Amino acid sequence: MSNSSQIEQLAERVERLLLRYVELQRTNELLTDQIDELTTERDQLKSRLTAARTRVDALLERLSEPAESDGTKDNP
Repeated sequence: MSNSSQIEQLAERVERLLLRYVELQRTNELLTDQIDELTTERDQLKSRLTAARTRVDALLERLSEPAESDGTKDNP
């Protein structure tokens, strides 16, 4: 194998590696964006869940208040 042939093969390989590197960088950017979007969505869902839990707890407390007062009326 001649010296110039080896250099050409090496140059082709370097070019392929550079192209692959650029592709991987772009893929990484897209995945990072996706992670950011999903993190934001998760945080919003956690906030909504907390608010819903608070409302449910308040409703359960309101429902148990009349039951407690009714229970005291039944006792002689």
